[in-house]
Amino acid sequence: MGCICFKSWRQESSPSITSTVIDDLDHDGDDDDGHYPLIFREFSFEQLRIATDGFSFGNIVSEHNDWTPNIVYKGKLGDGRRIAVKRFQSLSWPDPFEFINEAQAIGRLRSESMANLIGCCSDDNERLLVSEYMPNGTLAKHLFHWEKRPMKWETRLKVALHTAKALEYCNDKGVDLYHDLNPYRILLDKIGNPKLSCFGLMKSNSQEGKNYSTNLAFAPPEYLRLGTVIPESVTYSFGTLLLDLMSGKHIPPNHALDLFQGKNYLVLMDSALDGQFSDEDRTELMHIASRCLKTKPEERPSMKFLMATLSRLQKRAELWPINVKKLMHSPSINLPEKAKPTTEALKLTPFGDACSREDLSSIHELLEKLGYREDDGVSNEFSFQMWTGKMQENTDYKKHGDAAFRAKDFDTAIEFYTEFMSGAPMVSLTVLARRCLCYLMTEMFSEALSDAMQAQVASPEWPIALYLQAACLLKLDMEAEAKEALRHGSALEAY
Repeated sequence: MGCICFKSWRQESSPSITSTVIDDLDHDGDDDDGHYPLIFREFSFEQLRIATDGFSFGNIVSEHNDWTPNIVYKGKLGDGRRIAVKRFQSLSWPDPFEFINEAQAIGRLRSESMANLIGCCSDDNERLLVSEYMPNGTLAKHLFHWEKRPMKWETRLKVALHTAKALEYCNDKGVDLYHDLNPYRILLDKIGNPKLSCFGLMKSNSQEGKNYSTNLAFAPPEYLRLGTVIPESVTYSFGTLLLDLMSGKHIPPNHALDLFQGKNYLVLMDSALDGQFSDEDRTELMHIASRCLKTKPEERPSMKFLMATLSRLQKRAELWPINVKKLMHSPSINLPEKAKPTTEALKLTPFGDACSREDLSSIHELLEKLGYREDDGVSNEFSFQMWTGKMQENTDYKKHGDAAFRAKDFDTAIEFYTEFMSGAPMVSLTVLARRCLCYLMTEMFSEALSDAMQAQVASPEWPIALYLQAACLLKLDMEAEAKEALRHGSALEAY
């Protein structure tokens, strides 16, 4: 686990986590609703034996087999507080002082994204950990064994984001290893909020950095080679978690990488998620998952990068139009007042005229001539990022996308522009406009409309975004809405 400092800690305030919508929540009438202080303490074995009814079989809440022999029980303390108790095998921690010291270090961590450790027990050969109890079980239950309906795309992104937040919090506190990150390590509280189990922060034996008890098909390459885990191993395991969330199945990483290379995205995605996300979001999530699964640890992304990307994806998921016609039913919504429709004859620029005629070749030519003038305000940001070396690879993606766009290789342009946008520090209106046209050229009209609308959100007074929306809407046989978009674009240009 590495060196852990025993500095005094104070709980940092963090934003409240909103309830996650999951239909299969269990509302156990035996739940406690009290608020108990998160104070770490040592328990006696007898206290925990009584709390778990003698470690009865009926109180087992964990998966346990040859790979995960340590058992987790639910229990209740004398004051009514519900707890989870992990009981280790007798040989897991031969040194009681090492066990207590490490438990105390983990017990100092406090995060709203975790099921926090509140105690331990070292009594003779017994080693036990005590944490907050999460009554709605594991992510695996709701992801793999759902009963009413599958977990939604937006909820899956929320799980990934809060798991990344918990891991980054631990990194900041000097605890940079998490053992066996998988859907059984993520728990759901009584209203369905995801919480990372604190048990994975503890080693299951006394050999430093040498524990990976889950199925070896999911183990990081460095563990298979050297028998050890490093901080970057956590990122690899996070990649396997992303695969689980995307597919709704526990897919071995090697199989998933084969699908990535063959671009068999539809095979990998859970069919129950159809219509809940854009192609762009799917591609971006697959891209970061594949980066997490890189063979070389140094090529894997940081948890901060993953947090930023997942936060952006979650926000986009909240806005993703399940029904494009519903979203566009009132085209004047969110438009500036001066762009309200008029009954005057439209005076369209060449670009607006090309969009009104669905002349995609002319739109391509005009976007080429426009260049990146609309992105002048962010060029300094790009330049700074390039000087620091953080954006060089990302800038190369944009260059390759531009080359493909000029060559009218629209499928390749989509791929490179999507890679660029997944790591760009801010929105590029030009890239959104160009990818929108690429989608139109490849008859992906809903995706094209999504890009045009994102461009309007980023720059509400940019007429090109509205003209592109009109072209997309015409392709979707939404003529009335297209005419409204043309009017708004023309009105904006009049000012």
